[in-house]
Amino acid sequence: MKNSVIIKSYKDGIAVYLDNEMEFEQLLADVGDKFRDNARFFGDMRVAVSFEGRILSSREENLLVDAISCNSQLHVACIIGKDEEKEAQFTDAIEAFERYFPKAENDGRFYRGSLRDGQILETEGSIVIIGDVMPGCSVISTKDIIVLGKLQGSAYAGGNGSNDHFIAALEMTPQKLKIGDFKYKTKEKSRWLIRPKKESAQIAYVKDGKIQMQAITNESLNELT
Repeated sequence: MKNSVIIKSYKDGIAVYLDNEMEFEQLLADVGDKFRDNARFFGDMRVAVSFEGRILSSREENLLVDAISCNSQLHVACIIGKDEEKEAQFTDAIEAFERYFPKAENDGRFYRGSLRDGQILETEGSIVIIGDVMPGCSVISTKDIIVLGKLQGSAYAGGNGSNDHFIAALEMTPQKLKIGDFKYKTKEKSRWLIRPKKESAQIAYVKDGKIQMQAITNESLNELT
């Protein structure tokens, strides 16, 4: 590798600088080699990652995340952009999720990758999806659902019949939500109206006999714990 991939580590994440002229397939292999060679240095961490130096499609970003995950013990929580305000919001969201992860990981699992083309993911226990849930796709869990990406499809938490569970995502624009026996359905023409003015992590849970949706804050997490 002739400087095709340069890694810069920060306290809360990793910046990966990519060659702008190399064929993507070769670059992808170089990223895998780079992270495999430095796996001991990074250890087992949950990080946000930014890709710099070239324009990438969503598919290419996902392939790069897979290459990092397969060649190291890193857990990529999200991909951040160059916008400083957005970066700060995503970092805050990861810190908020960290407060609940220990409980979720006791009986849950991680799924790395985005759901597309009508895919359905069903699981016992809690699920943390490192990727997006695209329109037409569904996630069904007996307990909690956390999407470290966009939730644009459908999600069903509390499949064990309990209403004491939640659904959270870094970007929440779902087609359908269900928690236990409670449903939250948005019409296709108006579902984008629930998008906050600024991108922020959202959480949905049952309160006062209906599903409430709000930004993730210390206060909203305290209500769950």
